[in-house]
Amino acid sequence: QVELVESGGGLVQPGGSLRLSCAASESIFSFWSMGWYRQAPGKQRELVALIGNENNTRYAESVKGRFTISRDNAKNTVYLQMNSLKPEDTAVYYCIAAGEVDTWGQGTQVTVSS
Repeated sequence: QVELVESGGGLVQPGGSLRLSCAASESIFSFWSMGWYRQAPGKQRELVALIGNENNTRYAESVKGRFTISRDNAKNTVYLQMNSLKPEDTAVYYCIAAGEVDTWGQGTQVTVSS
């Protein structure tokens, strides 16, 4: 089973930027798509962004124009560049490898606060 390791979370002020990384233990071409979800305290996990093998992307309305998902197939890594961060972006961010069986990473905390 693939292992996903996220990194790059942390504390940032409103308006700041962070870049999350998700490194997979095998080729990400094995999956239908790769992406990011997030879960804030007391809320359901929600889609943030997805990227397919042909670099087709999908974003939540709340992050369009601020977040960018990308992939480096040679490194088996997916990135989420987050700009203009808002307090409401505070959540645990999870990487997903979507396929016949979905695999999740352990999550990385993103906190946007002054």
